[in-house]
Amino acid sequence: MICWLNGQLIPVSGAAVPVCDRGFLLGDGIYETIRVYNGEAQWLERHLARLTYGLRVIALRHDANLPAAIAETIAANALDAGSLRITITRGSGPRGIAPPQKSEATTLITAFPAAGPLPPARIIIASRTRRNAFSPVAGIKSINCLDNIIARQEAARTGADDALLLDTRERISEATAGNVFAVINGELLTPLPGDGALPGITRARVLEIEGREATLTADDIRQASEIFLTSSLGIRPVAALDGTPLPAAHPVSDRLAEALFGQYPLAEPRGDDGGLHFI
Repeated sequence: MICWLNGQLIPVSGAAVPVCDRGFLLGDGIYETIRVYNGEAQWLERHLARLTYGLRVIALRHDANLPAAIAETIAANALDAGSLRITITRGSGPRGIAPPQKSEATTLITAFPAAGPLPPARIIIASRTRRNAFSPVAGIKSINCLDNIIARQEAARTGADDALLLDTRERISEATAGNVFAVINGELLTPLPGDGALPGITRARVLEIEGREATLTADDIRQASEIFLTSSLGIRPVAALDGTPLPAAHPVSDRLAEALFGQYPLAEPRGDDGGLHFI
């Protein structure tokens, strides 16, 4: 595959960033994942708006023409269906936590072709880590995904595919790689941003059709008749929560997947990225 790195299209195998890049050393950066279909980046305006917000939150100046870079990356890879990941770090700097007064951002765009659709997910409620809903990082796509990784490792040890994270007040926040929706007493609900939920692109589009935000606890979501996860790549129904099966039929997520993604539901990109950036 061909990536776009700081203005150049080069093979992924030959791409490199400096060893003093703050993204590599400190997780000082943000990212965005964008679905590609028919050779076009989907909902690009919304993704770029969220990316711009994240850059403001961490006070990172960025001047690259991202729409042009995205188009170049899609064309270079002849990517008809799949996804792109945009990663922006603060670039190189001296040793230490404090950002340098002047720095040149590192910008990387990588492409992933789509594979087949994912099966319904088996999920757990993570117990090893909590999401800090009070941190400004909770509202942006930070490249530091350690809480998500720890929760995903916990899920894997139980044979599950994903995990729901609680915040420090024991409220449901989101999954490790997507937002979560639940049908409870016939009503479609999703956690509030104030409870640690990232303002996902697909989450917003679902709420434009139906549903509302609400504070949810573990006990609440265990009463759900249907649960599904949303990401920029699609909608994935949940088959079981903490080992308890959910109904095999998932009419709400099926209806929303058809409305938002047509006959092309969530597809797992080819590549060793672990799915951690699909929200």
